Amino acid sequence: MSKKILVIGSSNTDMTIKSPRLPAPGETILGGTFVMGPGGKGANQAVAASRLGGDVTFICKVGRDMFGENAVKGYQKEGIDTSHTLYSDQASGTALILVDDSGENCIAVAPGANGDLSPADIDSVADVIKKADYLILQLEIPVESVLRAAKIAHEAGVYVILNPAPACKLHEEIFKYISLITPNQTESALMTGIEVKDEASRTKAIDSFHKMGVKDVIVTLGSKGSLVCQGNEQIMVEALKVKAVDATAAGDTFCGAVCVALSEGKTLEEAARFATKASALTVQKMGAQSSIPYITDIK
Repeated sequence: MSKKILVIGSSNTDMTIKSPRLPAPGETILGGTFVMGPGGKGANQAVAASRLGGDVTFICKVGRDMFGENAVKGYQKEGIDTSHTLYSDQASGTALILVDDSGENCIAVAPGANGDLSPADIDSVADVIKKADYLILQLEIPVESVLRAAKIAHEAGVYVILNPAPACKLHEEIFKYISLITPNQTESALMTGIEVKDEASRTKAIDSFHKMGVKDVIVTLGSKGSLVCQGNEQIMVEALKVKAVDATAAGDTFCGAVCVALSEGKTLEEAARFATKASALTVQKMGAQSSIPYITDIK
């Protein structure tokens, strides 16, 4: 029987412009390509997990508008269980994304209904959380709701994965409910107060996460790969050398892929290697969910 993966998080509609370079403040750049499609960190991770073979349920909050309606229909087409979707009087979330020719991006998000996903909403789906084997969380919904979901899951014996993005300061209580955290270098520094720049600082940051109560850690290092930490063991997983077109959703794909691999009985190192392949494919295409690979692409 396949393990059940539950993702609770954000659903956005992404509007992306690809231009030669990112504009400076007050500057207008002409000449670019426009793409509109589904996104949001929670949705991206749910889609990634589903395309890579996971049995996925996604809980998000959307507005009663065209963007929300189309998003939910899209998740259903991906084979994702959306039967617990929540609705808000707020507009559905939207994101404006600028991408330059090197694949670097900058993103502005209007949370809309995502910001309306409350701890009370989490309590209303507590039974769904308790029946999951894995729970994936991010930080594009209120932190109080993330904390509530993590606590319910942890107390039910669910393996909880936190992708701590967008970066923000978290209450220390949440860490004791987290089984695996997947920060990048910036997020790691914000949460631990330790800048990851060499092996010594890396070890110090990992120790800090362990002391806060987190069992497993994967620090993503961009083009350098990722550092996998389970107990006292640290393993570097090299990145694959590819030509990056757009980094949007690469981290979300990585997180969803790690969860799928773990749900299939892989070790944390094996999960990171699988996720490295998935995210390497993602950065070679434009867009968020449009760039997320299928399991057949990896094979």
